Amino acid sequence: MTARLDKTIGFLGAGNMAEALIRGLVQDGVVTPERIVASGPRGDRLAELAEAYRVETTTDNAALARQAEILVLAVKPQILERVLREVASAIPPGTLVVSVAAGIDTATIESHLPSGARVVRAMPNMPALVRAGATAIARGRHATDADLVEAKTIFDAVGLTIVLDESQLDAVTGLSGSGPAYIFLILEALADAGVKVGLSRRNAQRLAAQTVMGSAKLLLDTDEHPGKLKDMVTSPGGTAIAGLHTLEEGGLRTTLINAVETATKRARELGRGGKG
Repeated sequence: MTARLDKTIGFLGAGNMAEALIRGLVQDGVVTPERIVASGPRGDRLAELAEAYRVETTTDNAALARQAEILVLAVKPQILERVLREVASAIPPGTLVVSVAAGIDTATIESHLPSGARVVRAMPNMPALVRAGATAIARGRHATDADLVEAKTIFDAVGLTIVLDESQLDAVTGLSGSGPAYIFLILEALADAGVKVGLSRRNAQRLAAQTVMGSAKLLLDTDEHPGKLKDMVTSPGGTAIAGLHTLEEGGLRTTLINAVETATKRARELGRGGKG
């Protein structure tokens, strides 16, 4: 049964991630459209959201902050602190603040808000746009268990949500945050391979994408170790083991591990103010 939120949710920012969350919340019936408000600088963009989802919109960030019981910060990290300075005095006591701004920790957000502000930080990924996201959430100093439940309810509307300590969010950025880029590269290579062995580009791409999606669903639905599922596909002297031998010979496993580790280190650098 879908959880419900009987609160007004304000989206400060009206970009792709805000729209993904609004779509999921409305389609799942987590909140009614009348309880959702979005703000942004572009009237045409706000009109699109209002027409598509029947939500309220405004160009006044402070007005949004005053009426939201849950305030979702869905702006780019580069402007988050400026926006927080703009709206901090308008946020009522007791408002839950949820941030999806990559690399900005809860302590930084709290420092721009009234004392005792309850903050939850989230790291969603791009497949949230099609309600197949992977999101990790972490609480700030003052957020409660109930706050985590409400934040998780929001992100459950666009995929899988897990609760972690904030110290682990850089690792999440390196794995699931950046991970779609790795998978798209793998998909492109698989499609190229399909073309090389005689398939059309469209058929190769569709077969590769469905294979990745189906394999991921099988893993999630069975909760089996991926090595066990791999062994189920691999018969003695067969095609899969021949292909796996080539992948191991090329260092695919090590390369993917290194990619996640490198991306995690870069996330930490950016969180300390490194250049993007």
